[in-house]
Amino acid sequence: MYNSLFKSKGKKLAVLIDPGKTDNIKLKNTVKTADKSGADFFLVGGSIISQNIDKTIEIIKDNSDLPVILFPGSIYQLSEKADAVLLLSLISGRNPDFLIGNHVTAAPFLKKSNLEIISTGYILIDGGNKTSVEYMSNTKPIPSDKTDIVTATAVAGEMLGLSAVYLEAGSGALMSVSKELIAAVKENVRIPLIVGGGMRNKQNILDACDAGANIIVIGTAFEKEPELIKGFSEIIRSS
Repeated sequence: MYNSLFKSKGKKLAVLIDPGKTDNIKLKNTVKTADKSGADFFLVGGSIISQNIDKTIEIIKDNSDLPVILFPGSIYQLSEKADAVLLLSLISGRNPDFLIGNHVTAAPFLKKSNLEIISTGYILIDGGNKTSVEYMSNTKPIPSDKTDIVTATAVAGEMLGLSAVYLEAGSGALMSVSKELIAAVKENVRIPLIVGGGMRNKQNILDACDAGANIIVIGTAFEKEPELIKGFSEIIRSS
């Protein structure tokens, strides 16, 4: 069902909720705003281990009927209360824990759960500063001007059978993934292309959509200004 959502026609807006960066009141406001402003689904997770995953998902589901998909930064961010999970393989890095190790540890839980699995190649792109995901994963991002390396990595992920590719500049990145880089990857893969990190304004959204991104993920900007969701959603739907 949710794999089909990713593959369906039309571009999508995902609202990223980091349980470690919100409180119940702010969360309810953001969720209600997203629900009535054209967002397509929520991603829940972050780079820092959080014990609030279950409660966060409960609040989202109490205030919206939109799908909730886990975006786990670690095996401690799994929850059966969600609808699906992005099973992320950090294919831009060479840390075995984030390529397969954590997946092995999580497999028994995921096998028994009702979560739909969306296998995703996660590619960290240099966004101009050292982000939390870079520090926590102990991997280096691919330089933003190394289009050939990023493209080859995405193609390799598709060849390995991954269901989607996620280009990530990182939370709080100074620069979003460039239009040229998104276009190069999109030209070479047929699986859904997710793009996130550093998107703060309408031009960032337009560039990503024009370049071929299928799903736009925004977290930090909406944490600060939930009212941006409506305008960004309208841009994405009209692209």
